Amino acid sequence: MTQDAAHSLDTFIQVYEKLTTQNVVSLAEIYHPDVIFEDPAHRVEGWPALSEYFSRLFASVPDCRFEIHESVAQGDIAYVQWTMQFRHPRLSGGKPRTVKGCSRLQFEQGKVRYHRDYFDMGEMIYEGIPVLGRLISHLKARL
Repeated sequence: MTQDAAHSLDTFIQVYEKLTTQNVVSLAEIYHPDVIFEDPAHRVEGWPALSEYFSRLFASVPDCRFEIHESVAQGDIAYVQWTMQFRHPRLSGGKPRTVKGCSRLQFEQGKVRYHRDYFDMGEMIYEGIPVLGRLISHLKARL
């Protein structure tokens, strides 16, 4: 991993570990203008669209925090393992929910050019919906 890539990864981790609903604008310092962001439910292209996506996302949750557990990198590619804790008024009665995930990052010119999140959408959303959550938990236990 190059010195620039190591610095870019360190900056990414620092921004996400300090990220709250009040400082979403800090994400602008880590993303490339032509970023592509994907997760199990979305694909967003370009910083303006990603900024809007994050603004909408963080406006719907009163609390959201990330803890980075480990990261590995080779060249301009990095993987970051994380746990996200958040509250959403319509999931689990607004109680905190925890989701574990991993992100694949590709850096270009010191910024994240490609960001792909991997996590269990059931763990994040579906298990927090009263009737559906019980059904999914039951199915998981049977498997």
